Amino acid sequence: MATPVVTKTAWKLQEIVAHASNVSSLVLGKASGRLLATGGDDCRVNLWSINKPNCIMSLTGHTSPVESVRLNTPEELIVAGSQSGSIRVWDLEAAKILRTLMGHKANICSLDFHPYGEFVASGSQDTNIKLWDIRRKGCVFRYRGHSQAVRCLRFSPDGKWLASAADDHTVKLWDLTAGKMMSEFPGHTGPVNVVEFHPNEYLLASGSSDRTIRFWDLEKFQVVSCIEGEPGPVRSILFNPDGCCLYSGCQDSLRVYGWEPERCFDVVLVHWGKVADLAICNDQLIGVAFSQSNVSSYVVDLTRVTRTGTVARDPVQDSRPPAQQPPHPSAPLRRIYERPSTACSKPQRVKQNSESERRSPSSEDDRDERESRAEIQNAEDYNEIFQPKNSISRTPPRRSEPFPAPPEDDMATAKEAAKPSPATDAQFSVPNVCPGGAGTLEVLSRPPVITSTPAPKAEPAIFPATRNEPIGLKASNFLPAVKIPQQAELVDEDAMSQIRKGHDTMCVVLTSRHKNLDTVRGVWTTGDIKTSVDSAVAINDLSVVVDLLNIVNQKASLWKLDLCTTVLPQIEKLLQSKYESYVQTGCTSLKLILQRFLPLITDILAAPPSVGVDISREERLHKCRLCYKQLKSISSLVKSKSGLSGRHGSAFRELHLLMASLD
Repeated sequence: MATPVVTKTAWKLQEIVAHASNVSSLVLGKASGRLLATGGDDCRVNLWSINKPNCIMSLTGHTSPVESVRLNTPEELIVAGSQSGSIRVWDLEAAKILRTLMGHKANICSLDFHPYGEFVASGSQDTNIKLWDIRRKGCVFRYRGHSQAVRCLRFSPDGKWLASAADDHTVKLWDLTAGKMMSEFPGHTGPVNVVEFHPNEYLLASGSSDRTIRFWDLEKFQVVSCIEGEPGPVRSILFNPDGCCLYSGCQDSLRVYGWEPERCFDVVLVHWGKVADLAICNDQLIGVAFSQSNVSSYVVDLTRVTRTGTVARDPVQDSRPPAQQPPHPSAPLRRIYERPSTACSKPQRVKQNSESERRSPSSEDDRDERESRAEIQNAEDYNEIFQPKNSISRTPPRRSEPFPAPPEDDMATAKEAAKPSPATDAQFSVPNVCPGGAGTLEVLSRPPVITSTPAPKAEPAIFPATRNEPIGLKASNFLPAVKIPQQAELVDEDAMSQIRKGHDTMCVVLTSRHKNLDTVRGVWTTGDIKTSVDSAVAINDLSVVVDLLNIVNQKASLWKLDLCTTVLPQIEKLLQSKYESYVQTGCTSLKLILQRFLPLITDILAAPPSVGVDISREERLHKCRLCYKQLKSISSLVKSKSGLSGRHGSAFRELHLLMASLD
C-alpha cells in the first residue's frame, strides 16, 4: 500500500528579476490572484503572470521611479503613481495609455480604484487625497485633513466611503457623496500603513508600525478590538472572502486573527521576509515580497489553516458571491453593505467610453501616446489573459487551477536533484497591435527572458538591511591558493586551520559588542535615558548607538530636548553610513526630532529676550541653539541626498520637506 504524500502548507513558488533596477512597489490582482504588477526605479510598470518566468507587458511613460501601483477589480485597468507626483492609467486590453493625471506636488504613496464608478483615489506625501474622474481626465475633489504622508487608500465595498491611513498615526473615513470627513479614528501610536474594509459588514481594519491591528465599527465609529504583539510593523492585511477572519502578513509568517473577541487562530511559518501584498484564490493565499530587483511569490494552503468562523457549506452556497453568505451565528450582527444590484445603476466602463477617443484623439492624448508605450513582451500570455474578454465566449470561462503543493523537504530533495534544467526560450516575434488604429506597439523580436534564478551582482556601495547571505564571506578567502595543479586536494586539517584563523578575531568582536551593550543596559537600569545614550556615544561604536536608537524610536515619549543635543551628531554619522539599516534608523530618529521639537526650537529662538535672570530659560535657549545649529548642518546633507531614487530618496525627500523652515 502506497504511503500518502505529505505536502507543504506553505512554499515558495518562484523568484524573478522583475526590473533592471530596484523594485519600488507591487500589487496582486485580487480577482484572479494570478496577475502581478511591479513598479521600479527604472520608471517602468511590468506585468507578470504568477508562476511564469517572463514579463507579459512593460508599460513606459513615467520619468521618475514608480512608487505605487493598483489594478482595478476586473483587472482591465492599471494605475501607477510616480515619485514626481504624476499618475498614469493604462487600458490593459487595448494595450495603451488611457489617462495622465497631474496635480500632486510630491510622491504618490497610495492608489485605489472605485469598485463601480470610473474613479481613482490617490494619496501623496504632500498630505492631500485627490479623487479623479478617468473619463473627464480631471480632479473631482480634494480631501484635506492629514498632516503627513497618506500611505493607504481603500474604497468601501459599496463605493460610498473612502478610508485613508497616514503617517500622522490616524485613520480617516470620508463620505464621497458629501465630500467631507465622516470620522477620524485615533489610537495608533505609529504610522498607519494599511487599511482594509470587511467584505460584508460595516467594519474596518487598520495595521500600523506600532505593531498593532485595530478593528473599527463603522456604525458606532469606535474601536471594536485591538490585536497587539505583532512581530514587526504591520504592512499587509487581508480579510477572508467570507469575512470569517483576517490574515496578517508578518515577518516570515502568516497570522490568522478574529476580532470579537480578539484572538489568534493560527500562525503559519512562511519564509517570505517582508511580504508586500496578499491575494486569495482557490483556497490558496498568494503572497509577494520584493528585495532590490527581485520579486518572490509564496503560496499558503488555506485548507490546512485554522479559520475559526468558517462553517461547512453546500455546493449551492459556494457558488454564490461572498456578499450573499449569512454571517457566522456566533458573530454579532452588523449592518451589511448595499451594493448596486442592476447593470443600469452601474456606470459604464471607461473602455467603452474611450472608443470614440481612440478614433479622434486630442493633441494631449497624442502626446501621451508618444510618451507612453505598452510593450507586449509575451504575446501568448497577453492574448490568454486580456484578449478573450473582447469577444463573447460560448463556453464558460476557464478557472485557474490551484498551484500544486510540493512534498515535504525530505521527499523533495531527491526529485530536485533529478529535475532537468529549463531550456532557453526560443526567439519569436510579436505582431503589431493597433487598437482602434490609434498607433502601433513596439515589435520585440527577442523578449527578455526572466529566469527564476537571479544573476550574480557586484557588491553594492550600500549594504541592504535585508540579505539572504553574509557579505564578503567566500570560501576561497579562507582556503590557501593552489599553485600546483597536482596539489589540488586539500587535507581537512589544513582547511580547518585556515577557517579557524579568523574565528578568534570574530569572537573578540562579538564579545566586545556584548560587553558594550551590557554596559549601556546597566546604565539605563540605574539612570535615565540621557545617561545611557551618553554612555553609548562614549563607547564610540555606531552599532551600539543604532541598537539603542531602535529601542528609543519605538517610544516617542522618551525623547527630551537634552537628548536631541546628544543624538543629532550621531544621526549625521548614521545618514552617511554605507549600511542601509543605519541610514533607516537615522532617518526615523531625525523624523521624530523634527516632528516633536522643531516647532518648539523655532518658537524659543524667535521669542524676545526675557526680563531679569531665568536660569532654566537660558539653559533651554542654549539647548535650542545647539540643536538648531546641528539641524542646519544635517539639512544640507539631507538636501544633497533627496535626489536619490527608491526608498532612500523618498525618506530623504520627506525629511527635506520637514526641514523646510530651516532654510
